[in-house]
Amino acid sequence: MMSGGDAVTHVETRNEAAIRDRLVERGRALFDARKEPIRFTDDDNANTLLNDIVGCPHAFVLGCMMHVREKAERAWLVPYRISQRFGGFTIEMLRQLSLPDMKRLMKEPDRIHRMPDRMAQRLHSGVQHIVARYAGNASRIWIDRPSSAEVVYRFREFYGVGPKIASMAANIIAGLFKIELTDHYSIDISADVHVLRVFGRLGLSEPDATTEQIVYKARALHPQFPGLIDLPCWEIGRTWCKPTSPICNECYMSDLCAFATSGANSRRS
Repeated sequence: MMSGGDAVTHVETRNEAAIRDRLVERGRALFDARKEPIRFTDDDNANTLLNDIVGCPHAFVLGCMMHVREKAERAWLVPYRISQRFGGFTIEMLRQLSLPDMKRLMKEPDRIHRMPDRMAQRLHSGVQHIVARYAGNASRIWIDRPSSAEVVYRFREFYGVGPKIASMAANIIAGLFKIELTDHYSIDISADVHVLRVFGRLGLSEPDATTEQIVYKARALHPQFPGLIDLPCWEIGRTWCKPTSPICNECYMSDLCAFATSGANSRRS
């Protein structure tokens, strides 16, 4: 729950449509931008592996599965760190690993995730699922222009993958990898701490709204593609709308933001 100056009361106001439209406009600009290599981490070699969705599509899929109680940067690094320790990351190599082998790679000589045993189980199960369900080619999850619901469902079939990770994966596939789907209705917002904070401060939700409430609010705001406003909100949270000392005067939402216009930020400084 937000406290102090963050406690901006949510009120259904006439500028909610204006907030939505501005977020959608930014989201659409990001979605329609030219495809560029995605910078998942600060490690260029890790980024090369994760961006290779033709030659090594399972690296991206397995990387998505590592986003549990870990910073995004470290979660995305897991496939590359495994490849360094194992000497490669082909599906043919990975399918030979037992669960004890995977646990050892996750922990020795040091842990590459704060929950190495749990993530080793996910990796091992994920590899076996890709082999059994997709004949070792994870790109079959998204080729042939499936619906957004089908892509989300296919990610949900992986052990341990919930709706947040499944929507995150589908959003990256459609918005950043620029892979065509028949629709985007089932791609929800992936409400992390930044998105939760931005929704609360903009006045789109109560400051202590749950992740589920944020998901449904995004559906109400933009039902044809709820996840389109995910990246703009995350971008705002990471760049300007920080937990403490937010830079309201530089944020393009400041004139519509309940937090900025209430003077809550100035009272905290």
